[in-house]
Amino acid sequence: MNNPAFAEPVEPALVQAKGDHCFCQGDWTLAGIEGLDKRVAGVHWPQHAFQLDGSRIGAIDTTGALLLLNLVAELQRGGRQITLMGLRPEQQALLDLVRERRAEAGASAIPLTRPNPLERLGRTLVSNTQDALRFLGFIGEAAVSFVQVLGRPSRFRWRALLGNIEDAGVRALPIVALLAFMLGIVIAYQGGQQLKVYGANIFIVELISLTMLRELAPLITAIIVAGRTGSAYTAQIGTMQITEEVDALRTIGIPPMDLLVLPKLLALVIALPLLTVFADALSLFGGMVMAQALLEVSFTDFLERIPRVVTLTSFLLGVGKAPVFAAIIALVGCYQGFHVRGGADSVGRQTTISVVQSIFLVIAADAIFSVVLGGVGL
Repeated sequence: MNNPAFAEPVEPALVQAKGDHCFCQGDWTLAGIEGLDKRVAGVHWPQHAFQLDGSRIGAIDTTGALLLLNLVAELQRGGRQITLMGLRPEQQALLDLVRERRAEAGASAIPLTRPNPLERLGRTLVSNTQDALRFLGFIGEAAVSFVQVLGRPSRFRWRALLGNIEDAGVRALPIVALLAFMLGIVIAYQGGQQLKVYGANIFIVELISLTMLRELAPLITAIIVAGRTGSAYTAQIGTMQITEEVDALRTIGIPPMDLLVLPKLLALVIALPLLTVFADALSLFGGMVMAQALLEVSFTDFLERIPRVVTLTSFLLGVGKAPVFAAIIALVGCYQGFHVRGGADSVGRQTTISVVQSIFLVIAADAIFSVVLGGVGL
């Protein structure tokens, strides 16, 4: 006797009966589904309402259920009214589960025709607006948690704060030092070539000091931190999302906002201004080296002229931008980490989005600072 458990799967088929009744039959499983699309394309469907009967389906798995849902959705988009009937209770339960999971994932039933450019623009605008509103909600949630922590300091994770300061600040010193020093050299070289033509060598101090301390040092430091630390925040929280560690924290009564967001946010708000001051010093040193080599402006002359060129206001304005940049980087990084879904590919995708959005928002914030401060005479 043949064992039914090892029987060959019956290829799925669609049989159109008389009138408005069509039957699905065979095994709608992954093993025999390969040629179904061709058979579906060859069926002449009624142009009016009809019933699709699944009573002759032998076995069905998630692949077959998804294809059946796709078929029904495609026919309905063609203007037909379809009634799916005859499925056994367990088959109907599987179909409902696949429909629910597909709706949660936001996937379309079948690949749609490519929308026109105006439609794509509208969808992109709506999607970005919704994402911006969710991000504002995340900022509000972080603000509420911060206020609650101020009322109960014992809730705050001080060890996590110190660990994040070390990761985001101390370990970032070498790369910040190198890039700030090289940037100072580049600005001094490019500007010095023009100043040398007019015999205005000494004005290299104004060029380097104001450019670096007020604008470029805070901006380049924030961009470095966005690529280095913001991406790490997204990857860490995203990995915890995949391994369900975030859900485990909620289960044991630890708010993820208190453990994963606030320590990172406050650590970066503390570390980035200090990194900015460090970058200021290294960029000025790079400019001094190039000024002496190219324009014969000694270190002594350079240092003596800096206090007459750079006011305390200019210095504080440059450093004062850093906490805002830090908050943007930390919040975007954590927000994108919590939106990781699926597997490792989602971690990479959200990390890329995090870095791009952080850098864009930092540059936009710097532009707003420049316009506003210029408007008030600063």
